[in-house]
Amino acid sequence: MASLPTNRRQFLAAGAGGAFASLLPASLLHAQPTNGKTLTIVLPSNPITIDPINQLNHDAMVLGQTVFENLVEYDADGVLKPQLAKALPVISADKKTYTFELRDDVTFQNGKKMTAEDVKYSFDYLLDANNKALRRPLFTRITKVTVLDPLKVQFELSEPYGPWLYFLTKYMGIFPAGSRKEHGDDYFKTKPVGMGTGFGMFEEWKPNDYISFKKNPNYWRKGLPAWDRLVVKMIPEDATRVAYLLTGQVDIISAPPPREFNRLKTMPGVTGASRPTLGGALLMFTNNLKAPLDDVNFRKALSCAIDRKTIGDKVYYGLLDPSAVPAPPRGYWYDAAADKELGFDLDRAKEYLAKSKYPTGAEIDISIQAEPYLLDTKDAAIFLQAQLAKIGVKINLKVYEFSVLIQQIARGEHQMAMQVFMSPGEASYLIQNTLTPGQFLSKSTGYDNPELNALMVTAFAETEQAKIKEVYGKIQAIIARDAPLGVLGYVHASNLWRDSVKDFKVNQALTISVGEVKV
Repeated sequence: MASLPTNRRQFLAAGAGGAFASLLPASLLHAQPTNGKTLTIVLPSNPITIDPINQLNHDAMVLGQTVFENLVEYDADGVLKPQLAKALPVISADKKTYTFELRDDVTFQNGKKMTAEDVKYSFDYLLDANNKALRRPLFTRITKVTVLDPLKVQFELSEPYGPWLYFLTKYMGIFPAGSRKEHGDDYFKTKPVGMGTGFGMFEEWKPNDYISFKKNPNYWRKGLPAWDRLVVKMIPEDATRVAYLLTGQVDIISAPPPREFNRLKTMPGVTGASRPTLGGALLMFTNNLKAPLDDVNFRKALSCAIDRKTIGDKVYYGLLDPSAVPAPPRGYWYDAAADKELGFDLDRAKEYLAKSKYPTGAEIDISIQAEPYLLDTKDAAIFLQAQLAKIGVKINLKVYEFSVLIQQIARGEHQMAMQVFMSPGEASYLIQNTLTPGQFLSKSTGYDNPELNALMVTAFAETEQAKIKEVYGKIQAIIARDAPLGVLGYVHASNLWRDSVKDFKVNQALTISVGEVKV
């Protein structure tokens, strides 16, 4: 059996030159092409769960979004639209009561008609602290869910909090009343048969290989999906994912290698596209509670020593928009002055270092992910080693599997960690999750600032874009002053797919969207 070359460029170049057969494993050479009614996609990392309220991995959200749906959805273009609701909610004048009218043509995959009782049950389960739902902190401002009639449901909030609607697509699902108690959490995690209203019904999970779904014949959006079976394969190695695509074994791949992306999307039988995201940030989770990152001047020295533009242009070949603050340059809430305060300036970096408790430099362990997650962070980490050495900071790379790394970050066990962080593409989520107390990733920084917390509450109550921008400008100024979190930039969503795939759209929120795809 021929082995895959260890050099990514060697492998891909040989493929383009017609020598693919000599480079592929025998299992690939003798595999049959995908069936015309089967859509096969590839992710670079292994999912942990299908359950949306406990989902950790953004890539794997394609699984939950195949089975489960929500009152509203944040579509591939970043537009909030009704899904199981007939329309977007009616919001009270004090912005604390949301009323939804539900569609009357939706059934669960077990045949039960969906009603407001199911919506109330789903949210009551999520909000019950005893159920320990990972995504509960995003929704705790919901204080009461009331059934007004079989197709009308009302939510009462403790304070104005507009962002919760944008989190539904990714971190919530509507389940049949009583189903969580009847089946248990493990059922929703690994085999949620009959539990959702979505276009795909769970079929099989073969660990470290694939997860498959079959078409929901009673889906409320008539004519969808166009495929009979969806297969989601897990392949962590860049070259192997590309090989499966170029030989027709799979239809769509996630996280194509940036260095080769522009060339690969022009190869025979293949196309591809990318688009900037508003929510995909390449972060350095700096643990403010551990030396030397306990010193604000040291953290600012690190930030100013990093040439983000070169990372974007040379490491990720244009698939990263540089930013030193938790706001994308293309976002309306981005503050250029705050970005400049933390941006690349080697002289300022040395000045900050001299003022810190560690004027001669320090040694830092940085935890990174073994497999690519939207981008391969190993490439940026190696670049950082060279950049930070210029101010006397030594970086030691520690490599972990995704499931280990994300738990390490959530528990605050890291010194510094690098990972792509995905949000729904609105202003609050990243800051709220990493820099305010009581959230899933609060311990990733250990930062808690009452002034910033108060400004976040103000932002939640605003509805006019100009006023929201003003508040987030103040928030970014605080972040520029304290440097509690390292930001390198915002990634572009990118995919490659076979020409036989029709109606596929690159999702601005990075999750592969497959409900309307034809093969």
